[in-house]
Amino acid sequence: MIGPMAVGKSVIGSELARALGIEFVDTDQRIVAKHGAIPRIFSARGEHHFRQLEARAVAQVLDAEQPKTVVLSVGGGAVLDSGTQQLLAKTTVVFLRATLETVRERILRTSGRPLLAADPVETWSRLAAARGPVYARLADITIDVSNSSVPELVTQLISMLAEESRKENPEQ
Repeated sequence: MIGPMAVGKSVIGSELARALGIEFVDTDQRIVAKHGAIPRIFSARGEHHFRQLEARAVAQVLDAEQPKTVVLSVGGGAVLDSGTQQLLAKTTVVFLRATLETVRERILRTSGRPLLAADPVETWSRLAAARGPVYARLADITIDVSNSSVPELVTQLISMLAEESRKENPEQ
């Protein structure tokens, strides 16, 4: 799952994994568990260091010797890494798209999102616009999360994933 901050990658991803009976992996959660809070990483070591940790976390899941089927949620900026893009190209990528109005309340709350510290609305809008073409290019499935509940989105995604699987494996 890819998309801008606060679109619901973790919530929707964990519910999708539960519905499919597979593991959910959130790269931000893995980084926090191993290296501490993301705002602390940003302030102590900078965004570049965080992006390196993020790329490693993605690679640990997608570049494993015995990869398993999981629902993986990656941070909004993870897609900027070329190695991550190459790994994502070998998987089914779901782009969760949302309008600013959908995420406004979430990004205005104290969220611990270092990139949104100064002007959350303007920064989110700028990042979403800049990264949007990358998300769209990498995505096999794009779903707008603006007007649906999490259970509705999960149901839609299961159907869309089944259709995508049929495209990839026509003999099934």
